[in-house]
Amino acid sequence: MQPSKSLEERILIFAPHGRDAQVMCSVLTQDGFACDTVNTVDEFAASIAAGAGAAIVAEEALESIDLARLRAWLEAQEHWSDFPFVVLLTRVSGPPADGARARLGELGNVILLERPLNAQTLRSAAMSVLRARRRQYQARDVLLDRERTAESLRQSQEALVHLNETLELRIEERTRALAQANDRLMNEVIERERVQQAMVQFQKMEAVGRLTGGIAHDFNNLLNVVQGSMDLILMMSKDEVAKQRAEVARRACQRGGKLTSQLLAFSRNQSLDLRPLDVNTLFEGVRELVSTSLGSSIRLAFEVELDTANIMADMNQMEMALLNLAINARDAMDGGGELRFHAGLALPPAGLLPPGDYVRIAVTDSGEGMPPEVAARVFEPFFTTKGVGKGTGLGLSQVYGMAQQSGGAARILSEQGVGTTVEIWLRAAGADADLQPAAVPAPAAAARAGVRILVVEDDNFVRESMVESLEALGHTVAQASNGEAGLLELQRARPDLIITDYLMPGMTGAELVLVARAELPGVPMIIATGYADMKAIEQVIGDDMLLRKPFQLAELAATVERALQKMDGEADAGQAPP
Repeated sequence: MQPSKSLEERILIFAPHGRDAQVMCSVLTQDGFACDTVNTVDEFAASIAAGAGAAIVAEEALESIDLARLRAWLEAQEHWSDFPFVVLLTRVSGPPADGARARLGELGNVILLERPLNAQTLRSAAMSVLRARRRQYQARDVLLDRERTAESLRQSQEALVHLNETLELRIEERTRALAQANDRLMNEVIERERVQQAMVQFQKMEAVGRLTGGIAHDFNNLLNVVQGSMDLILMMSKDEVAKQRAEVARRACQRGGKLTSQLLAFSRNQSLDLRPLDVNTLFEGVRELVSTSLGSSIRLAFEVELDTANIMADMNQMEMALLNLAINARDAMDGGGELRFHAGLALPPAGLLPPGDYVRIAVTDSGEGMPPEVAARVFEPFFTTKGVGKGTGLGLSQVYGMAQQSGGAARILSEQGVGTTVEIWLRAAGADADLQPAAVPAPAAAARAGVRILVVEDDNFVRESMVESLEALGHTVAQASNGEAGLLELQRARPDLIITDYLMPGMTGAELVLVARAELPGVPMIIATGYADMKAIEQVIGDDMLLRKPFQLAELAATVERALQKMDGEADAGQAPP
């Protein structure tokens, strides 16, 4: 390692006798030279090795000392270096004596000055030896630069040789990497096309869902009119034949309403309504729909083990999940086969679910099965093995998402040539949990009568049917055909209860509820709707104030009574003493 710039420029003074060293160092320091004094030959040699530009040595300092260490350093110095010494001689008469002067040759590069000498001579000598030393430093720098250049050239040559030696191998590796990149690119292009096709199909289904929502609204209104009329016939008619016909028509309306609800399930945008559900009731609810979808070529079986517990699930979502699985199984059993729905308590495989009690619902078909790489992806959104236009890839993902949201899991077991089993694992409901009600029992008459009710409905037939039904139950009914008219009637009639449709031109039922709530605080309100998306409604009004179309007369009466009871409870709470 090279010494610092300050050390390379300093002048060492070796004059151990008297004050010559301090005087000379003071003179040189005043002229801007870096200067240090040394007192022994060992200190002198160590300082030169540490770094110095030149040395001033008194002649008498060289007498009777061992210069071996200093001579060793001089012999070992770099080939560019010739360290300069200025030796101060004492003027003598006659021939020079042997001793110190005879040893001057051991120092190498020596400049002799006789004493006494003045300050100017000392400064000139110091400047001269430093100038010569700096030239040596320049030569050193040039040599070092050449060495670095030579080393860089050597490394470049080695790299070039190595590159030439490995060129074919590098070309082969690069070609292989390019081929792999091309394969990945082609796969990405294919995958992008597949995803784009799936997205187009998904957008089509989403558009169909929105269109179906509007159609279902009108269809449910028509069903509601028919069902309300049938309920009135059953309630008021004394003709048994007419009542039998009305009952048949009413059951047909119920079936139509259920079908509409199931068709709209995929387009709903709401959280699951998890309630205890009896598996037998679930299977009975989907049996007819699944049987109609599969056709006569597929044998259908439903099995529920005796000790099977109730499950925590959303009825509509579970029915849609089982229908999706049945349709997939039908496509896998082209030409016919057997489809089994089985339910029973079971212990989940390790790692599938947290510890607890679960019910396993398995749907097994006798189709062709699928390879492992396909089975591993069937729950992915948009993944489908069906041809273009024959599937969206959303059916099994709906099953998987529903199971996950319900606190359970879904998995698939498939073997080629044997068949496929899709398992839905759901949490078992507690023994004391209340089951989802299958239907509201029809009361002989309303629990109370004489209530002032405002009905807001844009469909004339539905409004007339609701007014007649409520009047038949003994209530006083005012009516309006839209939200704005409803607000005017609200001020005039001052009703005890408001029943409004949700989807109306202009002001929606939810907006009407917000305005009416501000004008008539405490008046209970019911939103009647057949529309699939309930989120906007549920943000305004609770489930206990929602009446889904088509509804029976008994459901209408029960909802009205529940709303009035809630009003009574709030009034009692407001009058309670503190």
